[in-house]
Amino acid sequence: MKLVYFSAASENTHRFVLKLQTNGTRVDAIRLPMGRNAPAPLITDPYILLVPTYGCGNPRTAVPRPVARFLNIEANRALLRGVISSGNTNFGSSYCMAGRMIADKCAVPHLDSFELLGTQEDVSRIRERLLTA
Repeated sequence: MKLVYFSAASENTHRFVLKLQTNGTRVDAIRLPMGRNAPAPLITDPYILLVPTYGCGNPRTAVPRPVARFLNIEANRALLRGVISSGNTNFGSSYCMAGRMIADKCAVPHLDSFELLGTQEDVSRIRERLLTA
């Protein structure tokens, strides 16, 4: 299944996606643009969204703005099949909040989560999920 993801300047989420594509595995991934004025892409196939959680536990800032802009396009929301989120366990109950919020709002499953760059177990589990979806 296609993967759409956002990664900011820290590149944590991008590095996780690169790990998904090791050992000859091909994951069809599209990175959302970072720029404030960058146009959101229009997706034409079903996809899973991979989103980091922002805002140090503040629900108003948990979902990165480029992700919100992307999901504000009805055609993009219609093809969303599930959400995977990353976060930092230091934020307690707000860990991976963005993924849970998007899944609830878009009525799709929150499929998985991982901390920061993810472990090799996270990579294997999520790669398998994407390849069998």
